[in-house]
Amino acid sequence: MGRLFRLLIVLIVLAAIAFVGYAYLGPILGADFSAPQEEIRVPVTLQSGNDS
Repeated sequence: MGRLFRLLIVLIVLAAIAFVGYAYLGPILGADFSAPQEEIRVPVTLQSGNDS
């Protein structure tokens, strides 16, 4: 049981290192992490506070 727990911890640590490495090296390797840039216009109807 101890070996299984140790293996699980090692796999989690390796996955975390791979995740951080991909975050740093992704743009160099061609991955684009930027959010899409587009303008969104939504009409808004304003009402006065005298409806009561």
